[in-house]
Amino acid sequence: MIQRIQTIWTFLAVLAAVFLFITGQDVIISESLPVLNVLCVILVLIGLLSVFSYKNRKRQILLNNVSIIINVLLVGILIYWLLNLSGGIQIPEKGIEPIFPLIAIVCLFIANMYIKKDERLVKSVDRLR
Repeated sequence: MIQRIQTIWTFLAVLAAVFLFITGQDVIISESLPVLNVLCVILVLIGLLSVFSYKNRKRQILLNNVSIIINVLLVGILIYWLLNLSGGIQIPEKGIEPIFPLIAIVCLFIANMYIKKDERLVKSVDRLR
């Protein structure tokens, strides 16, 4: 069902990827990081597939885990970009881009927690029959 709490958390992770795509455009213009756009689009597609595969909880957990791995990769790329970026306190060029994958990772962990909780509930009901 779409109205479950894990769907909301997964959708928040998708929104974080969309915000990263929007705010990451200046990163791509200033640096040549086209992989950032590609990973953001992949994250949005995986997230939406996870949201709409609510009947198959194991697939939903797998898709969320893949999304977590991609987000960790994005955090690494963006931290590397920030460390190599010129500027500092005097010239504030550094953005908030690494925050969005971190928010997505937390949201996906919480979504996986609720999906596993639903899975345990379904198994316990099946045992009673």
